[in-house]
Amino acid sequence: MAIITLDELRTSSGALLGLDPGTKTLGLAISDRTRLIATPLHTITREKFTIDAAKLLKTYAENQASALIIGMPVNMDGSSGPRAQSVKDFAANLRRLQDIPIFFWDERMSTLAVTRGMLEADMSRKKRKANVDKLAASYILQGVLDRLRAEF
Repeated sequence: MAIITLDELRTSSGALLGLDPGTKTLGLAISDRTRLIATPLHTITREKFTIDAAKLLKTYAENQASALIIGMPVNMDGSSGPRAQSVKDFAANLRRLQDIPIFFWDERMSTLAVTRGMLEADMSRKKRKANVDKLAASYILQGVLDRLRAEF
């Protein structure tokens, strides 16, 4: 497998694993098998790539995911910057370890939207910090799930 398109994702089935890749953490979320709801899973504190990848692939296998949805940090003007290239490199290195289907999704504003929601819920700073990455992964994944169901 390789980087897949939305149409290829649409024709597949099974749970999807969402990933919000940050420089310090990897937020993870999972969908149900019917692809209706994204649920936050956990956050991996980044160490070395091989350790991070092993934890990620273990979560992928444990949840019997059929594809990995990775949030792509696109600039506000739609261009790709150094962070986007870093995410592409991470995905390429991950696929060298295990050839899994990967779909990139524009993650612009996901962390901001999630943080705003947590502030509106009056969540403490400590809880926000502990939850923001997995909630952002869930937000990203839910965007893909909603798009998959949309009629065009």
